[in-house]
Amino acid sequence: MSTAVTPSLSVKPLRTELRELTRLALPIAIAQGGQALMGLVDTLVVGRAGTSALAAVGLGNGLFFAVSGFGIGLMMGFDPLLSQAMGARQFSRARALLWQGGWMALFAGVLLGSLLLATPALLPLAGIGAAEVAGAGDYLLWRAPSMPLMLAFLTMRSYLQSTAFTRPLVVATVVANLLNLGADILLVFGGAELPAYFGPLRAVPAMGVAGSALATTLCTMLQLGIVLMAVRGRPLEGAGRPVRTPVWADLAQAARVGIPIGLHISAEIGVFALAGVLAGGLGPASVGAHQIAISFSSVTFTVAMGIGNAGSVRVGWAVGAHNTPQARLSGFMAFAGGAGFMALGALVFAVFPRALAELAGAPEDVLPLVVPLLMVSAVFQVFDGVQGVGAGVLRGAGDTHFTFVANMVGHYAIGLPLTLLLGFGLGLGVVGIWWGLCAGLIAVAVALLWRFHRLSAGTLRPLEA
Repeated sequence: MSTAVTPSLSVKPLRTELRELTRLALPIAIAQGGQALMGLVDTLVVGRAGTSALAAVGLGNGLFFAVSGFGIGLMMGFDPLLSQAMGARQFSRARALLWQGGWMALFAGVLLGSLLLATPALLPLAGIGAAEVAGAGDYLLWRAPSMPLMLAFLTMRSYLQSTAFTRPLVVATVVANLLNLGADILLVFGGAELPAYFGPLRAVPAMGVAGSALATTLCTMLQLGIVLMAVRGRPLEGAGRPVRTPVWADLAQAARVGIPIGLHISAEIGVFALAGVLAGGLGPASVGAHQIAISFSSVTFTVAMGIGNAGSVRVGWAVGAHNTPQARLSGFMAFAGGAGFMALGALVFAVFPRALAELAGAPEDVLPLVVPLLMVSAVFQVFDGVQGVGAGVLRGAGDTHFTFVANMVGHYAIGLPLTLLLGFGLGLGVVGIWWGLCAGLIAVAVALLWRFHRLSAGTLRPLEA
């Protein structure tokens, strides 16, 4: 049976807050970074198969996340509900929300996975070559089944991070990445060249781009299995038996919170996917360079998102406990942590752009384009981190609509026009496209920082008050 919490306005010392944020953020960031690392490994492996294959994976991956972005945000609607329930020590409510998240993942995953299969038909409209369109179609055919699995994993992640039991996320991420590396190499290039002692694996055919997608789907399945076992093995003390059938009122409440998050993530992913399509119109070398640069940028950004998720949980705990001063401290500490980490990422990109491009196996025609893109990425890293963390801490406070509006204005009213002007109007090509993206990220970062400052200066109330 759930128990009420006594409101407290005590605020933890800065050092204590930093330590507790780090303890929570580190495993979440590892899990977030591990997801991006799988995409980076896909790029590194497929890059050895040629420029056309690299472009196909870049387009397929961009389309997958453009469609799945809405589902990811929809599932994040459970984040503040779960963390605020835990902050109020309403354990039965948290367990009930976990089951409803599972139903949401099933419904949304099947719908979005089906929609995903139709997206390659849009690529010829953007002037993408037939070989790249066919490759992207093969990739998505094998990647679409992972959609409901990925959304279910996100539900488990929200629940585990709200209970501060994050070790299974790290285990699942490490195991999945180890499998992904081997499976990528085997399924993309086939097993014919393996030594005799690998036995049946030598008969695995080379699947090319489709093999990369299949490897990722298998890894997503493995991750979900690991976190499911962790959740089953760690019941909450005092939590009653939840309703296991769909509760439409709970699903509607989560949707009201999650739909704006889904729209904002779709807007953000969509502008980067659109940038990839625009780069594709400049030729396979440009889209290949875009894919390599976005893969490296995604690794640092997902770590910042991990810090944002930790900030979301800590802000949600404080809001659930009716402690606005603590929520404000937790939010600004997360902002500082995200900006600090991304500054380190910016330094690496600025100092070692060519080494990173060579590590990615960039073909000779792609290499000259990757280096300047990584330099542009170095410029916007800190702002990217601030806006990623800002979305998280505002989500913990229960404010999801403003983030959507800020992303629409920043990316589409500011970033996209500059992308078209610099990339095509002034003839800067893919580098100009990325400078436009940079301007949009800066605008969103400033808006979200201002919004949290304004909200937390008042009184933050739980969503289920």
